[in-house]
Amino acid sequence: MVKADTSDALRAPQEKVGEPPVAELQGVSRRFGDRHALRGVSLQIRSGEIRALLGPNGAGKTTLLRVLSGLVQPTTGDVSVEGVKWRDLSEREARRLLGLMPSGDRTFYLRMSGLENLVFFARLHGLSRQAALHRARACLHEVDLEDAARLSVSAYSHGMQKRLSFARAILVDAPLLMIDEATHDLDPASADRVRQLAIDRASSGSAVLWATQRVDEIRGFAHRVTLLHEGLVRFDGSVPQLMAKAPGRTHVVHLREIPGQRKSARAEIARSALESLGSIASPLDPEDDYVVLSLLEGATLGRAVTALESAGLEVLSCREERSDIESAFLALTGGTGR
Repeated sequence: MVKADTSDALRAPQEKVGEPPVAELQGVSRRFGDRHALRGVSLQIRSGEIRALLGPNGAGKTTLLRVLSGLVQPTTGDVSVEGVKWRDLSEREARRLLGLMPSGDRTFYLRMSGLENLVFFARLHGLSRQAALHRARACLHEVDLEDAARLSVSAYSHGMQKRLSFARAILVDAPLLMIDEATHDLDPASADRVRQLAIDRASSGSAVLWATQRVDEIRGFAHRVTLLHEGLVRFDGSVPQLMAKAPGRTHVVHLREIPGQRKSARAEIARSALESLGSIASPLDPEDDYVVLSLLEGATLGRAVTALESAGLEVLSCREERSDIESAFLALTGGTGR
């Protein structure tokens, strides 16, 4: 399994002139009684694109997925897949157009094998017995579960069950693949495998909508981001554009001890050296070797480190206190999560 790219931005799929988006929401709102789950949401997802749907608990992510999958009708607005409005599609046509990997999936039959489960669900999609068996084997191969095809699902690890859920989502090879909180309870290696599966599907032309609360996992993974908060779109754009919304960056700097010099004195030297680049917060413990550096807008970490070393201080290490993506997320949502 190839590890997912961890660079800051992926190459966006080339948009073909005149080609409609795979899926589109236009001014979609959804009310449940007096509660507004979605408020005038508009977005487009194109072929080959991984679109991250980001937001805290209660932001409206799951409601948006349910509306886009046809499980919930919007109160106002239109939903289209491959240029056709959902209300004009039959249930059979709609199932052909999308695959869904839900969060916390518990719908597999644990006493049946992985292969038997996929054949069962493929038959529900209307495939013949032979076609269902062929497609189930192909999907197990794609998620690297061929060797476990005959094992009962009860013997699968949690990560294997997640990949089986992904295999079920791609049974009909739909143009739109929706994935809801796929990695929130996985270890890093298993989460990376699931993300790589999504990258592979996008590379083959599928449009992928990836709903998550894990802010940093979208770096080097998603082409574009839609950030929801309280049912409203707070941001829509690329990952670098989202990172640009972050307020001033903060770093924890470890300074080498200088014999005979008080540690609090080093903080004062650092504060003077960085007067035009940022601010230094003295440690709460005067015996601490660490200081907190907040950079001013336009200042770079490289210039700050150079200034510190020019002042006679040696920087042993420096780490970002909070990622730019997380900082932007908190700034755009008011720092709330429910």
